[in-house]
Amino acid sequence: MARNDEDPFHPANVAALIVDGEATVLGCTPGAEALLRRPTRELRGRPLPSLLTEPDDWPAVPGRDEGTFCEGTATLRTGDARHVEVSLSVLTLTEGVGPDSRCLVLAVPRPLMTRWRQNHAFIEELFLQRRVGLAVFDPDLRIVRTNTPLLDYPGVPDDLTGMRLADFLRREDAERVDDHLRGVVRTGEPLIGEEVSARTRTDPRAARTFTVAAFRLQLSDGQIAGVTTLFNDTTEEQRARDRLDLLHRATALVGSSLSVTGTARDLADVLTPGLADVAAVDVAEAVFDHRSPAPDDQGTHLLRRAATTGDLPVRPRSGGLVEIDVDGPHTHGLWPRFDDEAAVEGARSSMSALLCARGLLLGRVTVWRTGDVPFDEKDVEMLDEIASRVGLVLDNARRFGLERRAAVSLQSSLLPPAESETVALRSASVYLPTEVSTGVSGDWFDVIPLSSARVALVVGDVVGHGLHAIATMGRLRTAVRTLADLDLEPDELLTHLDDLVSQLTVESGESPSGIGTGVGHRTGTEAPVPPVPYDSFGATCLYVTYDPVSRLVTAASAGHPPLAILSPDGGARYLEVSPGPPLGVGGLPFEPVETTVDEGSVLALFTDGLVERGDGDVDTGMAALLHGLRTADPFLRPLPEVGRDVVAGLAPTRVPDDITLLLARTRAVPPADTAAWTLEADPEVVADARRMVARRLVDWDLDDLVFTTELVTSELVTNAVRHAGGPIELRLIRAGTLICEVSDPSNTQPRMRRAGSTEEGGRGLYLVAQLAGRWGSRYAREGKTIWAEQPLPPAAR
Repeated sequence: MARNDEDPFHPANVAALIVDGEATVLGCTPGAEALLRRPTRELRGRPLPSLLTEPDDWPAVPGRDEGTFCEGTATLRTGDARHVEVSLSVLTLTEGVGPDSRCLVLAVPRPLMTRWRQNHAFIEELFLQRRVGLAVFDPDLRIVRTNTPLLDYPGVPDDLTGMRLADFLRREDAERVDDHLRGVVRTGEPLIGEEVSARTRTDPRAARTFTVAAFRLQLSDGQIAGVTTLFNDTTEEQRARDRLDLLHRATALVGSSLSVTGTARDLADVLTPGLADVAAVDVAEAVFDHRSPAPDDQGTHLLRRAATTGDLPVRPRSGGLVEIDVDGPHTHGLWPRFDDEAAVEGARSSMSALLCARGLLLGRVTVWRTGDVPFDEKDVEMLDEIASRVGLVLDNARRFGLERRAAVSLQSSLLPPAESETVALRSASVYLPTEVSTGVSGDWFDVIPLSSARVALVVGDVVGHGLHAIATMGRLRTAVRTLADLDLEPDELLTHLDDLVSQLTVESGESPSGIGTGVGHRTGTEAPVPPVPYDSFGATCLYVTYDPVSRLVTAASAGHPPLAILSPDGGARYLEVSPGPPLGVGGLPFEPVETTVDEGSVLALFTDGLVERGDGDVDTGMAALLHGLRTADPFLRPLPEVGRDVVAGLAPTRVPDDITLLLARTRAVPPADTAAWTLEADPEVVADARRMVARRLVDWDLDDLVFTTELVTSELVTNAVRHAGGPIELRLIRAGTLICEVSDPSNTQPRMRRAGSTEEGGRGLYLVAQLAGRWGSRYAREGKTIWAEQPLPPAAR
């Protein structure tokens, strides 16, 4: 018979002997022959003590005597002179004592019996312990045996013998566990540490989490006996992990916004269903206005319900007002279960925490649960931790809103009106400040009237954000207007502006690498001044001039996107400007580009915030802008509406950079409203010029201006003849004002001075200044032009 090393009571492992009252062997089993290495004929009639290694120890062998049964241990000597340790069991078969009595002696190898007893004790203790649930399933997954705390949940019967998991667990939960157990039965592969959530059929809302370990039971003949499963309740550990995960998610989500309403909404969203079934966030009224909140005279704080989430009705709803007393019972911590103030329909547990930061009460967050698992102190601690972090975020949002409002107000005060109108064009602009935490940027635009009815359009973008960028923008805009007053060509103006930005960088004490040079005087007790980033003075700029007489557009760019031109005939294009480097870089010239446009054309200047996409595809953004301008119908609709529609169609939901769009619809001065003459550098032409000017003014019904215009013309032509030489160009323009221009080939700067009482000359420009409303000079690539403007009579305007 084959030996079985697992079962001590297997016939191959048990030596059975029948002995009489004098301990003489009367008979034995084949197992005794195998164990003792002696044949039956040798064992029969032999005294049992003679089989022991020490025969004199026989009286002490039965260690435990229970009357008809006793057991002990002994060392037997086999027929081949070996020693075998065995466990002996003696069972009395007959009544009485004497030679005729009979006993059954069973001998099992002691190591095999010891291991069997250890295994038995292990299994018994395993089923008696209460920390881990233990269940034995048959091959059909019916419960055969369990320990007491298999699933110590409400709704689980005390006796589970013969039941399936689906008899007391929700079907989907039971099927999930059964699928794992079937896999163990089918493959024999043990299941280790599988995490499962289970809910009973009687209380489906109270979920418990446990890990499952299972292994297949197989008999010695290979037959599958079932599967043993261990259930370890990890609900508290899972809740701790969930709390930590909730804290991380709340910190990441809420900390990403600097909007008061957005922060409240994010907080309510992250708390449901992560912590509660219903959540409400109340924020102090003052916080919405970016002010520091404070209680009223009665010590009560007025809050506005900023956000609610959950399937149950929460009163008051969003937007309603809530008054709380910091000493009231519902201000902080767990609330009484049944209370009118704490009541939410269907709620069975509630708690709240204050949103505080830097000594200010900014609001309160309240949560409710409807299931049988109430909030506990750990939940209160978790809500307190989240509330402390959200309080800081709300205060940062409040302070950011206050600073941003100041920055936007400063930005708006430094920009011109959104709409303007001149004889050359009508313009409208749209400006959207960025919504990022670094603050508004340094975008600016301007419409600057120039001499001779011309106008300049400017759009710029200062690198960086915040008050420093706004201050830089204000300085650059002032510089551009100052340089524009000199009537410089666009490329020359940008060159001067570039020099100015370079000087600002040097004055800031910054080297090109952004490392401070330490310029300035400080005492040893002063705190070090934070270095200003080198690129804080960098900027891009597009400068465009438009002449309504010639309909000539001239543009130059310092690293800025080009000008878009839309023609009344439906054409749309970008002016092919060769952009120079951004302002402050220096080293390269700026190249002007000229083009002639039709009357009524629309010019569009913009900053890169309107065309840059998140993936950096500027070409796609510029194509979209051109399409948006064309489809907005800028020729038949008011420009302000066109600008708003274009920006609304292109601007992202969250504006990462300032957006500026300047639109201008061009006008033209009719040829009949201009007159031009070419004169020789001869004193005799002065009289001819006076006659021609007078005749044209009469034709224009401007008789009242004949006398003053003759004097202005006479003085300007005389100066050109005397100091510049010819040829001399004389031009009159009637465009809102009467403009008289005299151009000559000289680059000499005209100067007005006060002549002495005995001097015969030197009074010409002084006389012009007295007669004209405005006068000045501008330089072209060849020569200069001196101009003078006079207001038209009311009837001629």
